[in-house]
This record gives sequence, structure tokens and C-alpha cells, in this order.
Amino acid sequence: MRVNWNYIKLVGLLLVIGGLYAFSSHRSGLRKVHGVKVEFVGDQNLYITQDMVNKLLIQKFGSLENLPKEKLVLNAMEKAVAANKMVKSAQVYLTVDGELASKIVQRKPIGRVEGNSKFYMDDEGKRMPLSRVYSARVPIITGEITGESLEDVYEILKYINADDFLRKNVIGIHIEEVESYQLKFRMENFVVHLGSIEHMEEKFSNFKAFYAKAQRDQTLEKFAVVNLEFNNQVVCTKI
Repeated sequence: MRVNWNYIKLVGLLLVIGGLYAFSSHRSGLRKVHGVKVEFVGDQNLYITQDMVNKLLIQKFGSLENLPKEKLVLNAMEKAVAANKMVKSAQVYLTVDGELASKIVQRKPIGRVEGNSKFYMDDEGKRMPLSRVYSARVPIITGEITGESLEDVYEILKYINADDFLRKNVIGIHIEEVESYQLKFRMENFVVHLGSIEHMEEKFSNFKAFYAKAQRDQTLEKFAVVNLEFNNQVVCTKI
């Protein structure tokens, strides 16, 4: 009977590979956690700290130091971190060095509501709690706080954040009522009456043209109210 050595070699090679894989998996399962690292992606204004993340994981899963890899439930840890109201998304994984790493994207506040309850509005238009460890420098929202008015304010804030001049200068939005909004500026004492959110691009374009001219003429301080509510006009009230 003729022996098929190629077949025997193939079977032997598969057995060796299978053995190495099993040995490697066994060694990997025995590997223990020897440190915890938290990395914040993007905005470095920390609304949640590394210590807070570590404490959250310990409260949920106990001490992680020297815990065997096979006992780690990374998916559950990821969900626990992502459930924090300051966190937009989270990834938890074990590095080749045995370090338990958390990569976190925080939520980004774009406005701060000062009403009966105080909270941030994030860049998705959702409520975000105030942080105990960091206060964001964002426009303050006051006045008639309602669900409908905050939807409009979100649209205003999105526009402000996309414009370098407005982002640097607008420090507050006052809600007189739905479809009647005022902007407070950083350096000047006048109020900019926006009115409704309709035709915002046209309104702000007209305002920036007025602002540039008044700044050149050194007359900004003479105005108390700049009204953008009327069609394609900037109506000013002097002090």
C-alpha cells in the first residue's frame, strides 16, 4: 500500500497549528490586568475624569487589578461607561501589555440653560447635566424655557458655532417668547434682537456688515438695540 506522505504532512501541520493556537489561547486567558488607562478623544475639557471612570468600573465590576482576562466582560464594561451622561461613546479593550484601556468620546455642550432647572444643551440638541469638575464656556440661555423654544435655540446655537465671529462674540441667548430671541454680545452693551429663526443666514449677514461698518466708524457704543427682525434691514436704537 502506497503511503500518501503529503496527506500525512498536511495533517501533522494542522495538528501543530491547532496545538499552538490552543496553547496561545490558554496563555492569553491566563493573562491578568495590571493597569487601567482612560483616553479622552477630541475635546480635552474633561466633564468626567479618569478617576470617575475607574470608580464607575470598580463599583460595577469590583477590583480589576490582577483580574484574569477570561473573567473580563468587555462588552458590559463598555456599556457601563457609555451609560454615563457625560459620555457620547466608549470603547473598552485589553492591550497586548495587559492594560485595560477605555477610549472615551465625551458629549459636547454648546449652550447652558439657566431656568428652573440648569443643564447644558449638547451638539445633538439633547440635555446634558452640568459637570462637577469643569464648567463649559458656552452661551447662557435665559427667559421662557420651553421645549419649543429650546428647539429654536438649538438651531441658533448650531449657526453660531459654525461661524467664527459669532462663536467668539455671542455669550448669551434670551428667549422673550417662542419666535422672539435676543443675543447678548461679549464686548458691546447693545442687544441684538433676532426675532424668529427664519432667514438666519440673511439676518446675520446683514448684522455682520453693520457691525463692521459701525466698528470702523467707532459708533458701536452709541446703540442699545440692533434689530434684525425686519426684512433685509438692520434697525438700530440709540442709547
